[in-house]
Amino acid sequence: MTVEQVAFDSTSEPIKIGVLTSGGDAQGMNAAVRAVVRTSLARGARPFAILDGWSGAVKGGDSIRPMTWTDASGILAQGGTVIGTARCPEFREYEGRHAAALHLIEQGIDRLVVIGGDGSLSGTEEFRTEWAQHLSELVNEGQISAEQAKAHERLYIVGLVGSIDNDMVGTDMTIGADTALHRIVDAIDQISSTAASHQRTFIVEVMGRHCGYLPLMSAVAGGADYVFTPEDPARDGWEDEMVNLLKEGRAAGRRESIIIVAEGAMDRTGNPITSQDIADAFKERTGEDARITILGHVQRGGTPSAYDRWMSTLLGYAAVQEILNPADPDVASILGVRHNRVTRIPLMEAVHETRGVKDLIKAGDFQAAQAARGRSFTVMVGINQLLATPPHLADNPPKERGKRVAILHAGGLAPGMNTAARAAVRLGIAKGWTMLGVDGSWAGLADNQVRELTWEDVEGWAFQGGAELGTRRPIPPVNEYYALGRAIERNEIDALLVVGGLNAYLAVKEMTTELDRYPAFRIPIVLVPASIDNNLPGAELAIGTDTALNNAVWALDRIKESAAASKRCFVAELMGRRCGYLTLMAGIASGAEYAYLNEENTTLAEIDQDAHRMHQTFENGRRLFLVVVNEEADAHYNREFLANVFEAESGGLYDVRSSALGHLQQGGTPTPYDRLLATRLVNAALNECADQFAEGRAQAVYVGDMGNAIQVRPVEHMFDDLDFANRRPFNQWWRDLRPILAAVSVQAPPRELQPVTIIQAEGFGH
Repeated sequence: MTVEQVAFDSTSEPIKIGVLTSGGDAQGMNAAVRAVVRTSLARGARPFAILDGWSGAVKGGDSIRPMTWTDASGILAQGGTVIGTARCPEFREYEGRHAAALHLIEQGIDRLVVIGGDGSLSGTEEFRTEWAQHLSELVNEGQISAEQAKAHERLYIVGLVGSIDNDMVGTDMTIGADTALHRIVDAIDQISSTAASHQRTFIVEVMGRHCGYLPLMSAVAGGADYVFTPEDPARDGWEDEMVNLLKEGRAAGRRESIIIVAEGAMDRTGNPITSQDIADAFKERTGEDARITILGHVQRGGTPSAYDRWMSTLLGYAAVQEILNPADPDVASILGVRHNRVTRIPLMEAVHETRGVKDLIKAGDFQAAQAARGRSFTVMVGINQLLATPPHLADNPPKERGKRVAILHAGGLAPGMNTAARAAVRLGIAKGWTMLGVDGSWAGLADNQVRELTWEDVEGWAFQGGAELGTRRPIPPVNEYYALGRAIERNEIDALLVVGGLNAYLAVKEMTTELDRYPAFRIPIVLVPASIDNNLPGAELAIGTDTALNNAVWALDRIKESAAASKRCFVAELMGRRCGYLTLMAGIASGAEYAYLNEENTTLAEIDQDAHRMHQTFENGRRLFLVVVNEEADAHYNREFLANVFEAESGGLYDVRSSALGHLQQGGTPTPYDRLLATRLVNAALNECADQFAEGRAQAVYVGDMGNAIQVRPVEHMFDDLDFANRRPFNQWWRDLRPILAAVSVQAPPRELQPVTIIQAEGFGH
């Protein structure tokens, strides 16, 4: 009998799955625990919480308790871990692990989902390899029967990495890292405003004892002047280099200076560099005081970001799938994330590679240490240096002015457009180009609203919502093409960088059909995806989408709080037009019960069934039911219709409210993810321009993150990727996550669940 069969055989004892969180806490752990508990129940297994990490297993008794559906209610938005975590010295000893084995067998648990860092996971693997020995000894001691030992002869382990440092090799992101980055960047934004008021220098110390992810990415996203990371220790003379860079930044227009330092920063001989060391060096060379802010455990606390909710939910769902049907029962695995897909990583290989980074740093092989963190890490090291260094201080400054490249926004507003423009200006200047800004989108170009943008002109743009250059939705009519062509010629524009949404793509596509009549259009035109709808071809995620998702989840959290005092169904409408990305992902991240998407063509019969199921849940004691709906889910079965149906079905048992979240989804400062994505995509777009210049090409293309790399595709073939009638891509990777919402939202009898694809990792690195 297979594991799959056992889970559904009502005549057999259900499989019991233990879940524990160990080591340091991380935001998103609760989302993973919730997903493990509810997916186990949906699958017919029995989940158990092991309280306070391995300490609970060692203690046994009430520290190992069964979990019900409602036990996992209301925890999705909470920071920390509701089942507790602790470092357990007893578990490091054989006697402690022996006690843990006894207590697990007493409960009939031989499958564990362990959420923790590399120390917790390596200890778990040691426990797994000893399992048979523990059973044999427990039988000999009379603690368990031979039948119990035979029934649980193998221990199955699946690890999920909970670490705000994002330090596990083999996965793009660890649980909690995105939220920690939010905390840091929020702090930098707030510090920057007060620092600018007084023209001060601030030193911000962040976590990252052995991994530079948080300091490096926060430096790029927060626009810091200087950063200290473990993988790139400070060289001799760093004090003078730092002070010189800060002085030149002030001369170039900066009113504040921000230095980011990892708590594990050191110089190249291994001597620690503390925040106070940096402040002292600054004071000695400038005579000015630098303010020190140590963020500390604020980076671990608070509500998890939308990403840490939906990705942790995905990992918890996949962990149950994996533990019920392991790919290789003899090898313990970690489930991580590569390019928004779940990936299976051999546990001890990942731990070994992760710990090996420290050895590389200790040996002075800093390039290898950075490479071990992954290609995106090494790319960001170079980008950060270019963004923070005024042109005349560059190692190889351009000898003469080169190409003239214009930046233009088009389509709906997307948070992160300003970040893209800032990155384009500074990275373009670093290439020796003259960077131009077009005010007012296509109409502004036609009216010759073109100006040069200098390095200092874009200071501070990265942190601002909106679009300093302005953006408009209309596609330029054909009778405006002559004016556009003349403006390109008049301003000697050699290439055009268009940052925007679907109307930007359609405009460029139309322009490429008129190259013979308007030869001025025969220049490199590179489209960079920016749209909260996330409906652009050749881009799995567009600039602005993550900010919109976090805005939506914030609003849904407030809605749930407002409805907590009464029995209520709330129907919330999200943007996205005919693309359901925001709706589904916000539904998963906020804990919504139903999500209605345009992609699914919901029938009246299905709505009727949903209404009956909703009524039953309220009869069973539910107090809140959240429904999210795509703004163009259906021409007839829209938000108002759904609210009316649910109200009619309520029979007075609960009330129904509905609201459209509206344009708050487009507002606010861009999230760290959107700032980093904008920087990466613009860097790729400028490299494409450079390639076209070098090769003598003049082609319209669009760039985007697809799978495991940023890809460049010709605009002439755009409709191979784009479902034009529905204004969305043909292939939408996120739709594979649809079954997760059903598994973790509405309690139902045990059933088959659609598995998510788990990719076997090949090689390591972010």
